Formats: sequence, C-alpha cells, structure tokens
Amino acid sequence: MVSVVIPTFNRSFQVVQAVRSVMMQRVAPLEIIVVDDGSTDDTLEALAVFQPPIKVVSQTHRGVSAARNRGIALCAHPWIAFLDSDDLWLPGKLRTQLDYLAQHPGVLICQTEEIWLRNGRRLNPKKYHKKPQGYCFEALVERCLISPSAVIVHRSVFEKVGGFDENLPACEDYDLWLRIGLRYFLGLVERPLVVKHGGHADQLSSTVPALDRFRLQALAGLLVRESLTPCQESCVRRALDRKADIYVKGCMKRGKFEEAFSIRRWLDGIAPQKDIASHKG
Repeated sequence: MVSVVIPTFNRSFQVVQAVRSVMMQRVAPLEIIVVDDGSTDDTLEALAVFQPPIKVVSQTHRGVSAARNRGIALCAHPWIAFLDSDDLWLPGKLRTQLDYLAQHPGVLICQTEEIWLRNGRRLNPKKYHKKPQGYCFEALVERCLISPSAVIVHRSVFEKVGGFDENLPACEDYDLWLRIGLRYFLGLVERPLVVKHGGHADQLSSTVPALDRFRLQALAGLLVRESLTPCQESCVRRALDRKADIYVKGCMKRGKFEEAFSIRRWLDGIAPQKDIASHKG
C-alpha cells in the first residue's frame, strides 16, 4: 500500500518517463500523485494520457517543498515514496523496499542505492557519498546522504517531524533528513534501483546561488526547535561552525563583506529568531 509523489515543474518529457518507471513497479495497491507546480509548458497535456489511473493536481508555482507537501497531504496509503521528475526507478524498486520493510519490522524509512548520471555519463560516487544505515544522525549532519527519489517513508514519520520546509528554496531535503535522523533508524537496500540524472540547467544547484547558507539555516534550526542530547548538540554546533567558516571565507573572497559580517554576528549570538538565509549582501 504505497503512494508515490512526483513533483514537477516544466519537465513534460522527463515527468512522463518518471511516471512510466513507477507504473512498471508491479506493486498493488499503488497510488501515483503528480503535483504540477505551476508549469507553463505542456506538462498537463503530456500527463493526460495516464489519467486514470494516476492523479494529477496543479498549484501555483511555490517550489518543490510545497509540491511534495501537497502530495503528502493527498496520499491515501500509509507508505509514501517520492520520485523527482528528472529521475527514474528501475523495475522492482518498490517491491524490493517493501520486502526489506517486511523483514525489518519497526523500520519506518529506508532508501536504495542509486546510479548517478551527469549529462548522460555515469559517475562513481566518492567514499564520502556512501549511504548510511542505522541511527546515523552525525553522518547526516556532515552531508546530505538521503535521496528523495530513493526513499520510502511511513506516514507517521511526517506526523511526528513535519514535512518539507517551504521557507527553504533549496536544501529542503537536508533539513528534513536531519529532523528524521534525530529520531529514526534509517534502513538501506544495498542495490542501485534509482537512476538519478544531473547536470541539467534547471537543477536547484544551478539556479539557487549560495546553497550553503540554507544548510546553515537547517543546522541552526535544530538548535532552536529540537530537543537535542548534549552529544547531538555538540555535533550540530561543530558542523555549524565549520560550515559557516567556509561560507564566510567564501563571501570575503568574493567581496561580499557585509554578508560575511552579518552571518558571523548571527552565529556568534545564535540569534534563533532570525533567518540566516536572509543575510545576503
């Protein structure tokens, strides 16, 4: 009993391929929800051939977090999976994950390994990209090691930690995985069952400048909103200081002195009510 949420924006060709990769999963009952985030191309016309059985909902352009959250709210089934519209699932992806979850009762989130393609060429992940499993909060603090397209999550997890932060234009997945990693065991299917495409011009890493400031915001949010153990708090503060130092040095190098000084002042006081992402030169 799985609901699949596919957010999309102006990717009519890619989202059709993504939907087809889900429809080949041979898992029943399977609900497919495509959230069109205000596309201005022919996305809706391209998806019409699949209706029914898929459900397509449209909204004004509000970003991927709002699209995913809209999809979560509409899901009818207890297990929720995500697929970015430029990625694909290999046959058997969902079945393999459901078998894993059946063999590991109590695990409420798991992901699979991935195949990475950039501009059509396969990339080999570095050692530091190795996907973790278990209680791995410290690893998740260091790097975003969970992929939305590879994960399946029980609805109760979102009821506990909330959804994607719609105030973050980027790094919204890093923020969510941190909140989940604080509380939950992360399962891993050690088979590459997702094809992840990169290198195209509309990726967030290409369209949103200075992504690191949103990672800083996510880390600071943990200190403000979460009940951390002393060990967890120490881990977050170390990472925040280290990542902020790199970001501030980058600002100084590019001549963005006011941005560097304002972020450093913010961090010196850890002014929790302020939004670090708003400190732009």
